[in-house]
Amino acid sequence: DDNVLWQDTRLVVPNDATLREALMTEAHSSPFSVHPGFTKMYNDLKQYFWQSGMKRDVATFVARCLICQQVKIEHQQASGLLQQLDIPVWKWDEISMDFVTGLPPTQRRHDAIWVVVDRLTK
Repeated sequence: DDNVLWQDTRLVVPNDATLREALMTEAHSSPFSVHPGFTKMYNDLKQYFWQSGMKRDVATFVARCLICQQVKIEHQQASGLLQQLDIPVWKWDEISMDFVTGLPPTQRRHDAIWVVVDRLTK
């Protein structure tokens, strides 16, 4: 009655290259999808859509994505070994600060503390 073809609970995508490309682009490159890899994109799409050759089409689409190829782990430079920091000469010469939040509230309804650490005497 709604002129839509369903495969069980999934919408059937017609064999229209423009429509399929638009669906792949939306599923992969929209601000809400953030370039998922092949497995995530395929699993997400197959929940709602059915099309012949979808697995192959998704693999091809992701493989053609320049952004995905640039951020692949094998293209990342190794971070190298950790280097020990120099030991400070004087107390309070070098400090680090952080906030610890999400604590049980006090009577004044404070739920965070400010932590200051001296690197020499820590």
